[in-house]
Amino acid sequence: MQIKTIDGIIIGEKSFGETSKILNIITKEYGVIGVLSKGSKRLKNTLRSVSQMFTYASFCISYKEDKLSTLLSADVINPLNNIKKDIEKISYINYISELTMQVLKQSKSKSIYDSFVSCVLKIENGYDPMSITNILELKYLDFLGVNPELNGCVVCGSKNVVTLSADKGGFLCKNHVSGEYIISDKTIKIIRMLKFVDISKISKLDISDVVKKEINDFIDEYYERYTGLYLKSKKFLKNVVKLK
Repeated sequence: MQIKTIDGIIIGEKSFGETSKILNIITKEYGVIGVLSKGSKRLKNTLRSVSQMFTYASFCISYKEDKLSTLLSADVINPLNNIKKDIEKISYINYISELTMQVLKQSKSKSIYDSFVSCVLKIENGYDPMSITNILELKYLDFLGVNPELNGCVVCGSKNVVTLSADKGGFLCKNHVSGEYIISDKTIKIIRMLKFVDISKISKLDISDVVKKEINDFIDEYYERYTGLYLKSKKFLKNVVKLK
């Protein structure tokens, strides 16, 4: 047993007995860990306010490797209040949290945590949640081992590409289009940029609705075809966005 202070975001919770919770916290050092928050369901308990879903904090815990750790105290870094009061933003964070848990099963790279936190903070700060989520999804394909071809035509390598095909795995030039929907030139330029941008350094994100839809549709279809991930949170997110 060791006393450690670890930054992280609470991405899951469940009741433990009548007064306590077990929190799932995503961390940079240890991936997703389970932490017992004793008495945090009591109104006057000091851990109550820091044991809420999507709280970004510095957690002081009694750490047990591969076992349930215990929360001792926490200092909130960002309460993520803007996310917590918006059902659409909550739905996006639920999805990227579940997706991140799956990606961490494939890789222990600490950059996964950095990208996840940057994504959450951008959504908290009012950036378009679909576009920010799409950027994260593109980055995660590296760790899932199923990157699309975004440097040239997936068939011949030509740089003169005219569309994207999830079925064929990336860009296509005019000589290898066979009935695919032709996307806009802006979508071609922007998806290349989004693949390599540092989320934390984004200061402006101005993407038209047409381009956003083309990029999102491609990523959705690509994930369904190549990753083998079928997440309940994604289905719920689609319903929320559809109802908006």
